[in-house]
Amino acid sequence: MTATPPPSPSAATDEATFMAGLRALKAWSGRSFRQLERCASAAGDTLPSSTASTMLGKNRLPREELLVAFVRGCGLGEENVRAWVVARTKIVDGTAAAPIAAPLRHATWRRPVIVAAAALAMAFAGGAAVTALLAGGSIDTEETVVVTR
Repeated sequence: MTATPPPSPSAATDEATFMAGLRALKAWSGRSFRQLERCASAAGDTLPSSTASTMLGKNRLPREELLVAFVRGCGLGEENVRAWVVARTKIVDGTAAAPIAAPLRHATWRRPVIVAAAALAMAFAGGAAVTALLAGGSIDTEETVVVTR
């Protein structure tokens, strides 16, 4: 293990980012798959090295028991184990915070809406002018503002 803190699962919002985090955790631990197996066994868990290797080669969430054994095998304590389990549960439940999507640059609905709004504004302006002419007034009207003190 290094002096840097271990990778956190807090940024994981989907299976792919979660699994990337687990791969980073293994790299952080500096342990081989055989060493992970031995460390997990010392903690009372079962983690065959081939299973851990296969798990990291995919972008699917591991079973919870496998995740716990892997995180313990990487040398992390129960607080970190809980954090990884909670992150996994949020992804499974669909409650993980999804990244904010960037707005569409060329939304197909914008142009028709803008054209319709402009046409509506012109219709209102034209209707007001016609109403003023029919009422015997003129389009050019003045307003007088009286200020009293």
